[in-house]
Amino acid sequence: MSKIDGNRPFLSVNIAVLTVSDSRTEENDTSGHTLVERITSSGHKVVAKMILPDEIHLVSEQLKRWIADPAIDVVISTGGTGVTGRDTTPEAFKAVYDKEIEGFGELFRQLSFAKIGTSTMQSRATGGVAHGTYLFALPGSPGACRDAWDDILRWQLDSRHRPCNLVELMPRLLEHLEKPDDH
Repeated sequence: MSKIDGNRPFLSVNIAVLTVSDSRTEENDTSGHTLVERITSSGHKVVAKMILPDEIHLVSEQLKRWIADPAIDVVISTGGTGVTGRDTTPEAFKAVYDKEIEGFGELFRQLSFAKIGTSTMQSRATGGVAHGTYLFALPGSPGACRDAWDDILRWQLDSRHRPCNLVELMPRLLEHLEKPDDH
């Protein structure tokens, strides 16, 4: 079973939070505020926060800007992961992934099933990596954000988590771009 290894140092990661919604403002962005509170109380830094409408090109362009920013290690979004016509966040994320982390969406839906039953099938939560930046798209409810952070991301973004975590892989995410030795 997973656990925290107290002999390992905690490494804070820099996280950008994106709320995808046609109706949210900074004042009523309960899901975004839930993420910010949980991220900071876990010892990480929120280095950017933004609200964008459900427009695939706006979301994908913002993701590209954050992926290109070496000061951002992780992007977590909330909203736009359902099945309605305006829900295009997964498409925007998948358009920029180098690799999808299929297990994230699968695990999120498994955990969600225990709480909301078959309604979890409407969630298209997704995770991946693009140019060394982890990307996670969560549903737009505070409860979904709490579940994803408390039960998955808090652990995988903690460098002390055993048997393994995503933080310890960060130095190797771009190794495919390294030039081979001339030996």
